[in-house]
Parts: sequence; structure tokens; C-alpha cells
Amino acid sequence: MNELSANLIYAPVASAIFAITLFVSLLAFYNDEIYSKFILHPYSVSRKERMYTLLTSGLIHKDWPHLLFNMMSYYIFAFKLEMVLGHWQFGLLYIVSLILSDLPTVVKHKDDYWYHSLGASGAISAVIFGFIMFFPFSLIGIMFLPFEMWAVVFGALYLAYCVYAARQNNDNINHDAHFYGALCGVFITIIVNHDVLKIFIHHLATLS
Repeated sequence: MNELSANLIYAPVASAIFAITLFVSLLAFYNDEIYSKFILHPYSVSRKERMYTLLTSGLIHKDWPHLLFNMMSYYIFAFKLEMVLGHWQFGLLYIVSLILSDLPTVVKHKDDYWYHSLGASGAISAVIFGFIMFFPFSLIGIMFLPFEMWAVVFGALYLAYCVYAARQNNDNINHDAHFYGALCGVFITIIVNHDVLKIFIHHLATLS
């Protein structure tokens, strides 16, 4: 059985989300109407308009590098997470995190008419941190760095960077969604699988 077949059988929800996100993102690249309808507009959402974009904005991406980076990150972590977390649990984590990770952005930019946001980064951050709860000492490589690090160390550095970058606010990336998505990943994983906290603590205890 090849990897694709295994993913379809053992992680059908992750596979479906992966395929739908790719399809809709590619469609939006060549259809401005879909792009404009699906993108998150905090000004409108805060006024109870276009509420659906809290979900649809996670199906589209700014450009090819944005899409490829997110889908590569998703591919590395999502399928294995679904296998250990469960099917409906994974789907719940992804969708709820996608919505909740954008709510702070809606509040922050509720009066900024020209601000828009898009991409699945908040939900993918949740997937990564759900994975970290199960496998804190898995090795994670970071692009352009010649070494790997423990997942739990990566997670701590990731959160610290998100806070720093959000305060700088100079790169047109929604770091708030990354940060709150990561927190959602931790808390939702614990809610749907109480044992994961014991697993996480047990792994940390092995270092002592």
C-alpha cells in the first residue's frame, strides 16, 4: 500500500480537507469573484455580514508560495494527527480552529475597512500543535536551517515569534491567526482526547 492510499484509508478527513483546499485555492487564483467573496473582511464580519468568510477564507490563498507552504506543512502533520486523534475529532479541531483563530483578527480590525485576511494558517497551526501534544520530541526541520529541533522546542519558539511579529506588524502576515490557531490546537486536542495531556507530561518526564 502506497502513502496516498494509506492516507485516504486511515485519514479520510485530512485527505478531504487537503483536496478541497487545493481545489478551491486554485479556482480562486483564476476567478476574482470567488476570491473576493471568500476572503475574510473583519469590518463586515464585525457587523454580522459575510459571516461565512470565517470559514471560506481558509480555503483560499494569496499566491502559489502561500498555498504550497501551507499545504506542505499540513501534509507533514495532518494525516498522522488524524490517525492518533480520530476522524471526527480531527475535523472538529480543524474547522473550529479555523474559525476561532480569526475572531481576534475580526475584533482587532473591526473598524479597518481596507483590511482583509485569507489562508488556512490558523487551522494548520492548530494541527501542528495538536501533533506536538502527541509527539513533543519528534524532530522538526525549519526551512533554510541546517538542523532539526524537538517539536516542543519548535512550538515554544513559534509562539514567541508570533507574538513578536504581531507587535511589529510589518510583513502583511496575520500572525495573530497563527498564534491563536496554535492555542486552539492545544486546547481542542485536550478536550477531545483527555489522555493526550498525560501522554505529553509523560514524554516531558522522560527527560528528568
